[in-house]
Amino acid sequence: MNQKDLLKTIISDNQVRPLPTIWSRTLEIPVKSGKIITLSGVRRSGKTYHLFNIMKRLKNQGVPSEYILYINFEDERLKLTIDDLDLILQAYRELYPNLDISKCYFFFDEIQEVNGWEKFIDRLYHSISQYVFITGSNSTLLSREIASALRGRTVTFEIYPLSFKEFVNVKEPKLNPETSAGKARLVYLLRQFLRQGGFPELIGKDRELQNKILQEYFNVMVLRDLIERYKISQVEILKYFCKRVIGNSASEFSVHKIYNELKSLGYKIGKDTIYAYQEYVESVYLARFIPKYAHSIVKTELSQKKTYVIDQGLGIAMDFKLSQDEGRLLETTVGLELVKLGLQIAYVQNGAECDFVVIDQGKVTETIQVAYDISDEKTRNREIKGLVQTCKKFSLTKGTIITIDQEENWKFDSIRVNVVPFWKYFYLSHIDS
Repeated sequence: MNQKDLLKTIISDNQVRPLPTIWSRTLEIPVKSGKIITLSGVRRSGKTYHLFNIMKRLKNQGVPSEYILYINFEDERLKLTIDDLDLILQAYRELYPNLDISKCYFFFDEIQEVNGWEKFIDRLYHSISQYVFITGSNSTLLSREIASALRGRTVTFEIYPLSFKEFVNVKEPKLNPETSAGKARLVYLLRQFLRQGGFPELIGKDRELQNKILQEYFNVMVLRDLIERYKISQVEILKYFCKRVIGNSASEFSVHKIYNELKSLGYKIGKDTIYAYQEYVESVYLARFIPKYAHSIVKTELSQKKTYVIDQGLGIAMDFKLSQDEGRLLETTVGLELVKLGLQIAYVQNGAECDFVVIDQGKVTETIQVAYDISDEKTRNREIKGLVQTCKKFSLTKGTIITIDQEENWKFDSIRVNVVPFWKYFYLSHIDS
């Protein structure tokens, strides 16, 4: 079967195939924005299901199936190059010669598999249809190519694994948080979420299978998204680096330290290469690097970073020590939830550390400390000191300490300290968001 006939088969099969059961996500993607919609994010985070959700909405609005074209470029049957992409339009037109193609919706999944795809998308958008939706698993690739070819014509949404609120809504869609039983269930689901993480495929799987799936996610990200895509030859060094990034979650990350570790193990590698690895790891969404706050944007970008593995469940599957460190595990999960809410965050060191500050239009608007348990007086005093100092630094009158399940309110040096359980902060506080 030639490529055009294969494309006809794929297009037709996707149009008649029933859409899978789709969970509601907090992020709603616009259908008719007049822009190319780009969904970027870690593999298996739900980008494809966001596309399916848009298709479902279109069908519910009465759009016929033949007006919807969906292609997954990771389909092993496809061997497309940039010169072959026009075959998609040829195949579509031959399938539906009387269709007004300008009214058609185009969904291209993992399109980064075809080098030079941006030129085809730009032509499709300009000359055929403005209803174009694309996904990819490489933020650097997408941002670079969008900047050069699609500037002003695209809107990008980052897709992450399920947030805690989404996780609860999937597991317990009818949960009533106002009852004591509902609150107890939230605490139970939080403990599950801390260990399992938010990758949708893991819902309903037993723990052993979850670990195997997560480890396979890691292997695919390293092998396919890093080694193959960036042509990396020092595979063992890259794997070591990735595991150190994950194992260091919720801690400061030092390229210099890893360079010395590798040197002591007998590996020969330059610091510039390790810095490149750091960019690659973030580009495929294996981790997020959070900067230290500075008044200058340049100083913030060049500052020491803290690393957070992209999903706490993935972190546990790859690093046993993280599973044993409840404080770092909770901080990792809090950091990820803040990122999923679309907030700009940094951390502060001003004699005492504050885990997170939320920044809006260059101004710090919220301070957040994370402590699994503050029953111990020494721990409580340390967390309060860092929070109060940071609030004073930014002229704020209150700060928040997020715990696993403790709730109190204090006042220190005119600063109000609210101790809030994780489940209350990220579920009840955002219940209507």
